[in-house]
Amino acid sequence: MPNSILDTKKAAAYLNLSSHTLDKWRWSGGGPKYLKLGRSIRYCQDALDRFISESIRHHTSEGAQQK
Repeated sequence: MPNSILDTKKAAAYLNLSSHTLDKWRWSGGGPKYLKLGRSIRYCQDALDRFISESIRHHTSEGAQQK
């Protein structure tokens, strides 16, 4: 499936992070975009890939890319 929908655990594994990190990012307003379907949180794989691309830095003093 080109644009898989992943639960928090699978999304965290895809990003090589803990699901707790994604939980904290959602609470603080950071991290990748997500879907809320009823009580379920889901992540589109495309959104995770976009988050990865937007997080690439060339040096430590570089800030987030401006949109």
